[in-house]
Amino acid sequence: MTARSPGVGDGGLPLESVWSGSAAARSWSRFVRWSWVAGIAVLLVVLLLLGPFDQATREQISMVAIAAAGVVAAASCGRRAVQSTGRRRRAWGILSLGGVVGLAGNVYAGLVGDPETGDAAYIAALALGVVGMSLFPAVRPRGREMVRMLLDSIVVGGSVLYIALFAVVLDGDALAAQPTLTAYALPVVDALLATLAVLVMTRSSAAERVPLVLVGGGFVLYAVADVAFALLTAAGGFMFGSPVDVGWIGGYVAIALAARHPAASGTSVVGRPGDGTPVLGTIVTFCLFLTAALVRVVQAGQGLPGVANALWVAVLVAVVVRQILVVADNASLRHGLERRVQERTTQLRSLASERERTLESVADGIYGVDPEGLVTFINAAAAQSLGTSAADLVGRNAHATFHALAEDGSSHPVEHCYITEALRYGITATAEQDVYRCLDGTGNEVPVEVTASPLRDDGGIRGAVVAFRDVTERREMERIKDEFVSVVSHELRTPLTAIRGALGLIDSNALDDKPEQAARMIHIALTSSERLGRLVDDILDTERLNASTTRLELEEHRVDALVATAVDQVAVLANEAGVALRPVGSSEVVRADGERIVQTLTNLLGNAVRFSPHGSTVRVTAMPVGDYVELRVDDEGRGIPPDKLEAIFGRFEQVDASDTRERGGSGLGLTIARSIVERHGGRLWAVSEGEGRGSSFRFTLRRVTLDVNRTAEESLEEAPAATRVVVVDDEPHVVDMFRRVLEERGYDVVGVTDGSAALEAIDEERPAAIVLDLAMPGTSGAEVLGRLRQSAATAGLPVVVVSGTRPTDALETAVLADGWLVKPVDPGRLIETVREVIRRRPTHNRVLVVEDDDNLRTVVATVLENGGLSVTQARSVSEARDALASGAEPDLVLLDLKLPGANGQELVADLRRHGRLREVPLVVYSGAEVSLEEREDLQLGRTVFLTKSHTTPDAVLRSVLDLLDVVAGRTVASRTGAGDGGETGEPPSSRTS
Repeated sequence: MTARSPGVGDGGLPLESVWSGSAAARSWSRFVRWSWVAGIAVLLVVLLLLGPFDQATREQISMVAIAAAGVVAAASCGRRAVQSTGRRRRAWGILSLGGVVGLAGNVYAGLVGDPETGDAAYIAALALGVVGMSLFPAVRPRGREMVRMLLDSIVVGGSVLYIALFAVVLDGDALAAQPTLTAYALPVVDALLATLAVLVMTRSSAAERVPLVLVGGGFVLYAVADVAFALLTAAGGFMFGSPVDVGWIGGYVAIALAARHPAASGTSVVGRPGDGTPVLGTIVTFCLFLTAALVRVVQAGQGLPGVANALWVAVLVAVVVRQILVVADNASLRHGLERRVQERTTQLRSLASERERTLESVADGIYGVDPEGLVTFINAAAAQSLGTSAADLVGRNAHATFHALAEDGSSHPVEHCYITEALRYGITATAEQDVYRCLDGTGNEVPVEVTASPLRDDGGIRGAVVAFRDVTERREMERIKDEFVSVVSHELRTPLTAIRGALGLIDSNALDDKPEQAARMIHIALTSSERLGRLVDDILDTERLNASTTRLELEEHRVDALVATAVDQVAVLANEAGVALRPVGSSEVVRADGERIVQTLTNLLGNAVRFSPHGSTVRVTAMPVGDYVELRVDDEGRGIPPDKLEAIFGRFEQVDASDTRERGGSGLGLTIARSIVERHGGRLWAVSEGEGRGSSFRFTLRRVTLDVNRTAEESLEEAPAATRVVVVDDEPHVVDMFRRVLEERGYDVVGVTDGSAALEAIDEERPAAIVLDLAMPGTSGAEVLGRLRQSAATAGLPVVVVSGTRPTDALETAVLADGWLVKPVDPGRLIETVREVIRRRPTHNRVLVVEDDDNLRTVVATVLENGGLSVTQARSVSEARDALASGAEPDLVLLDLKLPGANGQELVADLRRHGRLREVPLVVYSGAEVSLEEREDLQLGRTVFLTKSHTTPDAVLRSVLDLLDVVAGRTVASRTGAGDGGETGEPPSSRTS
């Protein structure tokens, strides 16, 4: 036995469908039984009224039957009202109320013998019937439609009554008495109700017409009975118990059956609902009206009662008013349709215009083809890409027109074309690579990326839409990228190969008995690693600058200070190459990122030194040019061919391919320099008269015009007390000049002109620093310096030597000096050097260095200790916490951000919670640039941000000393010096917050 699935009936139908069909069948079965009962009951009443009974008995039978039928009709309508919803509930409810009112009128008229009061009750009941019938449509009709239906009812009812009165029943000589007004009103209202029922029926769906036919039939029976009643009453021969009563009984029964019909609640149970039409009702209305008019013509010669004339006038008025309403409704409908057509037309035009604008505004090319592959439309971008106009392309075969020829000159196969595939098979092609040919006669070709989609309509393909994009620039970028990767990989492998080869020889112990060759291998590995590091840094710099992700720290800087810093960084390279660097002083000030401009100058100076012969000179000059300052780096090297003056600024571009191997450098220096200058709003270019004539690299920066009063005020800023400097030179005017320069910056200067007096002044004054000339009569400067270093009391005093010779020419003396200036001395260099050597004196400041790289941490700690600082090292946040817990409270924290276990931000958060350390100075020394949002979370006291790729350990020492001096009040901030960081006393060459 097979189990039946839950929810499934016979035949595989859902149980809900089975139950719904079963309920409809039961409802229809009950309606049929009620119809049989009602028919038999009416037939029985007819037989009784025709039976051999006296008049009184027949009257009683008739009254009981009318009352019983009224009760059944009212009860049935009330029951259906309870079972219905919405408008249909109100309709049946009002019909039920009308039945009750009519029944009460019947009972009252029978008991009291007052037929006029009974007729008034009938009229009230029929009026309720009119209201109920108007509520029968499931959708509320418009006001004008409802009025027209009522007018049609008046026309039909009046016409029927008029016909019945004058053409069928009425015999002018038979009138015994004039009927009462209510006697005339009853058939009129009956006819109105019957007609309204018919009109509602013609405007209803097929499934709902049966109950409406029954209701209308009931009111028709009422109308017939009421007409007979009026006529018999006028003739004086009406009595209850006659067959006329069957009309009232049948009317009640028909309405009761309508309420019992399954579709009485407005639910479609049979067939498919369809929209009704007013045409049939209109035809019926005017046919009856014309018939009444013919009767009126035929009876024109007879005397007509006043009520008949009034009835005819009412019908005519109803017809006229109806037609006026129809005309007004048609005019309103026409105007509405015209307005809607105009609005729709405007919308269609707007959509078409918007579609056209959309196509024209798209940067990609778009065109459409019909099923034959002919172009139907094409936008401006497509036509422009192909070098022709849109009008010339419409109607042409897309496949034959657009595809470029293959390399062998053959045409593209049509069966493999994406347009053909879209049209024939409905295939959508995406990211299809193709080459279109320009149609401007040049023979050029355009590489494109194509998307082709079929255009479907009603399941068929009626064309295709093709969108294409010119990928010429993308192809070029891919070529450049591939070339760049190839060059970078080659440039990276070269130093790596050297490092691996050198270290491999040392590791194999092959050079144990050859120390000189082993030292050379170590030197090769060192220089190759330095070159590798520079290459990586330069590549990263290039990408950051091109992507504009590097933020410029714009401040005001003196040009000569920026140049001096760059010259210092290149001095070792220049000394090794035997090239002299000659910067020319300048009083100009620029607004720029000091570190980046120094990087630019360093790149240009490094190139100039590498490509200059031994014994030559590299000059750096600056001059104002309008709103800009033009800086020049001129060398006496081999020069640049004219065709290379622009190409050398490309990535890995060299005048000679062997330059990278023979002269060092990454091949990215000029690219980086130009990017930096352009980020500042300036430009960088090269000038050369040809090979062997030297070269000049020039760039511009925005010029700053200084306020004379502000500069004077800055020069009067005082240094802290007890910053005393002894100046020793045998030339009194030199002593006076140095005194004036240093005193303007707030130093207390003691000047002497011979060596013996200098030793006495040093013993008495205990200065913070000494400026010493070497070439003096008597006790020379070299002797003074030697004695100072031999005495324990003065061995640590900073000494700045001022001499006409270079330190490389007096190495024995240079090793004893803390600073060296070659005459003539620039005042700015003098101030900066004195300040630098004073800072380097042992200060016993404590620095906590937190860095996870052991080698880098050791190097940085050694540099800081050599600078006179006490260093505590930690490789993680936990070790730093242990050091702080043991009582090592630092005067400054040097912090890397990426640490094992926890990051640097967590240590900063710990320091913020520490009462005495929440304002400790902080130097963040990270491998990557720190964003502005991250800087906000890393602020302690004064905070400096340095990047490892741009800041050497020596530069870290300068930044640390600068920051400690600012916090301790040992320095005075300068707004324009390169050695200062601005109004907040921030260290130079750093990123500060």
